[in-house]
Amino acid sequence: MGREYANIIVDISHEKLDKTFQYRIPERLQDQIEPGMRVMIPFGAGNKLIQGYVMECGDTPEYDPGKLKEIESVAAGQVTAESTAIRLAVWMKEQYGSTTNQALKMVLPVKKTVKGIVKKTIVSNMDRARWQTALEGYERKHQEARIRLAKELMEQNRLPYELVTDKLGVSSAMLRSMEEKGQIRVESENQYRNPIGDIRREEPLALSSEQQAIVDDIMSHRRKGHGRKYLIQGITGSGKTLVYIHLIRQVIEMGQQAIVLIPEIALTYQTVLRFYKAFGDRVTVVNSRLSPGEKYDQFMRAKQGEVDVVIGPRSALFVPFERLGMIIMDEEHEGSYKSETMPKYHAREVAFELASYYNASVVLGSATPSLEANYLCEQGQMTKYRLTRRLTGGTLPEVHIADMRRELKEGNRSIFSRQLHEMMEERLRRKEQIILFLNRRGYSGFVSCRTCGEVMQCPHCDVSLSEHRNGTLVCHYCGYTIRKPETCPSCNSRYLMGFKAGTQQIEEALWREFPEGKTLRMDADTTRQKDSYEEILSAFANREADILIGTQMIVKGHDFPGVTLVGILAADLSLHVNDFRAGERTFQLLTQAAGRAGRGQLPGDVVIQTYQPEDMYIQYASRQDYDGFYREELEYRELMEYPPVAHMMCVQAFATEERRGLGLITKLTKELRIAAKQGGSLPTGERKPEPGGAGTVSVIGPAPAGVGKVKDVYRFVSYVKSPDRQVLVRLKDDLERVIRELPLTDREYVQFDFDPMNI
Repeated sequence: MGREYANIIVDISHEKLDKTFQYRIPERLQDQIEPGMRVMIPFGAGNKLIQGYVMECGDTPEYDPGKLKEIESVAAGQVTAESTAIRLAVWMKEQYGSTTNQALKMVLPVKKTVKGIVKKTIVSNMDRARWQTALEGYERKHQEARIRLAKELMEQNRLPYELVTDKLGVSSAMLRSMEEKGQIRVESENQYRNPIGDIRREEPLALSSEQQAIVDDIMSHRRKGHGRKYLIQGITGSGKTLVYIHLIRQVIEMGQQAIVLIPEIALTYQTVLRFYKAFGDRVTVVNSRLSPGEKYDQFMRAKQGEVDVVIGPRSALFVPFERLGMIIMDEEHEGSYKSETMPKYHAREVAFELASYYNASVVLGSATPSLEANYLCEQGQMTKYRLTRRLTGGTLPEVHIADMRRELKEGNRSIFSRQLHEMMEERLRRKEQIILFLNRRGYSGFVSCRTCGEVMQCPHCDVSLSEHRNGTLVCHYCGYTIRKPETCPSCNSRYLMGFKAGTQQIEEALWREFPEGKTLRMDADTTRQKDSYEEILSAFANREADILIGTQMIVKGHDFPGVTLVGILAADLSLHVNDFRAGERTFQLLTQAAGRAGRGQLPGDVVIQTYQPEDMYIQYASRQDYDGFYREELEYRELMEYPPVAHMMCVQAFATEERRGLGLITKLTKELRIAAKQGGSLPTGERKPEPGGAGTVSVIGPAPAGVGKVKDVYRFVSYVKSPDRQVLVRLKDDLERVIRELPLTDREYVQFDFDPMNI
């Protein structure tokens, strides 16, 4: 690619990041200029030299070349966090497909219009004798407010502004008058919001020999300056978090900083508290529950070196650290690490790229690693460690499988199998705690007519409406809401009935069958308010309830020593999702749920209720057999050419007219089939087809998306598979060129999704 011109962004602190300016690259700098680089450029009518960041280089001028200004120089000084962020945005745009603006907004701490916190202090400019003289004058004139302030400043020469205005009754106008006379001065200091208040620091627990060996090995590489990648596979309760804390302590002692990624659903007060106790005010948290002001302040605290550790979901990757030494990614198998908005990046891949800029280490951790992470270990790209013992010294729980088909045949129509019912009675007698996990993944309650079979559908989306207890039917995609009709709109039958298995129904069954048990329910309805999530978990941890009922949010990394029984209801629902990862997710979810039992001194039991007890994923989960699951699942992926053995690119076409959407995806799929015959690239006149030959690329589609319409927008997909990810990236580039030449309206657009997590 030519390097005669550079597109440069100037003001990266402003909300509007959609404006770049093109400059000529002088011949003396052509070997130096790279995307992400900080440069000095003449700007404005006066050609004042200002700082800018190179977004991309090319050989095509967007304006009259004679009117373009030249880059003056490469900016002096060390590489900044901003330039690293720009470089990362360029990489994400290339690898995942998006606009420059979308990539920039993802990585940069865009300043919102949020009123900051300013701490003001009144400072005396006079000695005690001069205040005494002034005080006598105030007393003669009966100026009570000035008298109070003078007396206070004679005793101490610095007073909080709020104290003076609120408690002493001195107006801001009076303070300005005294400041103009030189009697006082008002000092202002910007303060950043801290989402968690002061917490007393505590020394972390000592490591076991198994944990210490892992820390020693990773840090031996770190001290030599090696930026390597690691996977810690630890059984539930084996103390992965303690390993992270000890790693971070040593990284900080080296003068470096650390990012800790935790899935949003597991980012609880209980989890964060452990890091705050270890690192005090040198750690902060970034998550979706922070206000815009709090979130921006945490980015600024990191940029100014006030914190050493940032904890958060995938967006924490973009905190502007300049001395990054380690990225830790806990529960790395979680699907929430994949962004579903453009650019559709995976946090694991971005963490690897970001770490390469700083020569930093990356540590992944999970009891049930993703196939992708384990496959990288097998390929020699990561080092794998195992934690095989629970910190409490206890063993993994005993798992029982309840065949609900047999229960039904033998007359049990309860939500609970007889074995689970008996075990719950026993736990309640012994004052031990119980978790009931409802596996609702892939299931949606719907309402249908028992006479004609009509299902109540959303008119704007290709999905059924879900019934809520207040008598409404709601679309969980667009929010469309109506009252539940009295009769079927198709045949006027009165038999409109809901099919629903929810936490509310389980709670009601518990009230009937175990009236002595105190219950807590955690689901989308009970966690709407800020902090309600933490309040429920804290109440259960404090033994204020005997039974905790919930969906997958209750099985993500929580540690309740009093829980000795976990009941998994509807274990097989997630097997029926139309996605090649359905089995892997079921295995991970059941294994994680089972791991909540017996984490204290008492042994634990788990009852898995299923209509498919012979299913391989349920069997492997019941045995906690990750290696067996991995081997069998990888054979299936190899056979079908699915990730991680091969790579997939999903091409998604959106349109408000079904005909135009289908036409768009058909055109793009035709181009992809031409590329498959060309060995993985379209002939552009600028690049010859890449070597590899036909057969290295396979194309599937086009077809309507799994949900074919959302908010009146039709959705179509095609899939492309190749063993080489860069072949797919080249195809994405070629398709972007084709799309730019198509006469599309603003009601039609295309997105790309590499190795999609939700088919």
